[in-house]
Amino acid sequence: MVDIYLVRHGEAAAKWGEDPDPGLSPLGRQQANQVRDKLEANASLNIISSPLLRAQETALPLSNVLRQSIVVEDTYREIPSPVGIEDRAAWLKGFMKQNWSEQGPDIQQWRDTIWSSLFEREADIAIFTHFMVINAVVSRLTDADATVCCVPDNGSITHIRLERRAIKLVELGHQHKTLVN
Repeated sequence: MVDIYLVRHGEAAAKWGEDPDPGLSPLGRQQANQVRDKLEANASLNIISSPLLRAQETALPLSNVLRQSIVVEDTYREIPSPVGIEDRAAWLKGFMKQNWSEQGPDIQQWRDTIWSSLFEREADIAIFTHFMVINAVVSRLTDADATVCCVPDNGSITHIRLERRAIKLVELGHQHKTLVN
């Protein structure tokens, strides 16, 4: 049995369409400390992060207290956008109204790679990642076709479990009132 915690990064210092790789806002740093407080009891927890700064900064307080290094994996990067930064927010807004079954091969491959990587885990792990990554996983677990099947808040922790080559949802992380911020 392997417990996997999908942690949505803390609040970023800039919106998704404003900066390609912002760090955390002051609130985001508080959320990172709250994540640390919730997960620090598992001293052997491995830590993986998206390569993006806001995810790594969210992982840092837990990494420090557990004295575990952060392993950066591109697999857990946010959803690839086919447009430039100036059009990303509009593209994402439209994407979030669609279904997974409507997506092209690049998005399907991104989602499949995330899903298959979870089966490779052999020890309890916290994965610091993004809104759509969590939706890609939870939609598979719940057989939802909508690209947005949950609304994980910044700093939320979605708990899933790998057991006997099957993944199950243990608990959704705290949900936000709006789609993204």
